[in-house]
Amino acid sequence: MIVVIIAGGSGTRLWPLSTPEYPKHLLRLTGKRSLLQHTYERAKAIGDAIYVITEASHGKHVKAQLPELADEAFIIEPGRRGTAGCIVAALHHVSQKHDKNEPIAFMAADHYVRDTNGFKHSFKIAETAAKQNKRIVLIGAEPNYPSTGLGYIQKDGLFDEKMFVFKVHSFKEKPPYETAKEFFKSGNYLWNCGYFVGSADAFLKNIQKHTPDLQANYNKLIKAKNLEEYNKAYLEFEPQAIDYALIEKVNNLLVVPASFDWMDLGSYGDVHKAVESDQLGNYKNGDRIEIEAVENSFIHNTEDKPVAVIGLDNIVVVNTPDGILVARKDLAQKVGEVVKGLIKKEKREKSYCI
Repeated sequence: MIVVIIAGGSGTRLWPLSTPEYPKHLLRLTGKRSLLQHTYERAKAIGDAIYVITEASHGKHVKAQLPELADEAFIIEPGRRGTAGCIVAALHHVSQKHDKNEPIAFMAADHYVRDTNGFKHSFKIAETAAKQNKRIVLIGAEPNYPSTGLGYIQKDGLFDEKMFVFKVHSFKEKPPYETAKEFFKSGNYLWNCGYFVGSADAFLKNIQKHTPDLQANYNKLIKAKNLEEYNKAYLEFEPQAIDYALIEKVNNLLVVPASFDWMDLGSYGDVHKAVESDQLGNYKNGDRIEIEAVENSFIHNTEDKPVAVIGLDNIVVVNTPDGILVARKDLAQKVGEVVKGLIKKEKREKSYCI
């Protein structure tokens, strides 16, 4: 099986630790290695060939973290064009080097998974199902609480009883809490992890059938005679998520329930669950931190300036050279929205100065 790691991201959801110049997959959030490096180790457990697609401004950082990989293993986007652009570029790159019937596993670089053996088991099942049935196969995580921040895959009955593979009925976007509770109780929904397994041939046939715009994009890359033409063609792509552009239009998808733990780490609340905390539920990282009467909180200081927190519960405090964040932990998913506002404001102020 071929593995393509999608190492993108705008670096806003975990600001100020993560920034547009240095997004979260490059950070060592859960140990001595970055999320990207952990993903690469999992990829080696399942793949015979590994490729990484990343945006040009992150390319040198990604290459520095994965020195084992040759230059030809890196697919460089001249600009971010969403996961649909990533997958079109990867299909173009991989198809030139491998048999179009060999399964490809697409995975994000910024997920948190501890159980590598379970990860390998699930992807091997997906590989077999993709190869035998010439279909695109997803892997979805069993929900362990009624999340309102994740998308869901609705199962549609067993497709293969022996391998425990299901047909896909539909996709549900991030639901309100009452709906999420119904999904959780039913046992018929999986969290959508964004893992896709299928051959280049299966992807390209579905692109040709369902998405003429992605087909046109793929054709532009094929016609490009040099890097300049390739980059020009790529930058003409409309930014799109692969889920909306293709996956949700395919009517014969299969899904494998994950036999491993999985977290998206989309907020500081998620990161706090993935790291070790003390008896009061506090996580502290960095020097010159003093707390008193604090519980269930995430405190990270990379600066020489001291940080003191007193009499608070359920908060996030992050101090870096790029900014200071203070937030209620249960509202930490709003960080991305706030940071996008900050970025727009800074751009306006710069334009006034010019």
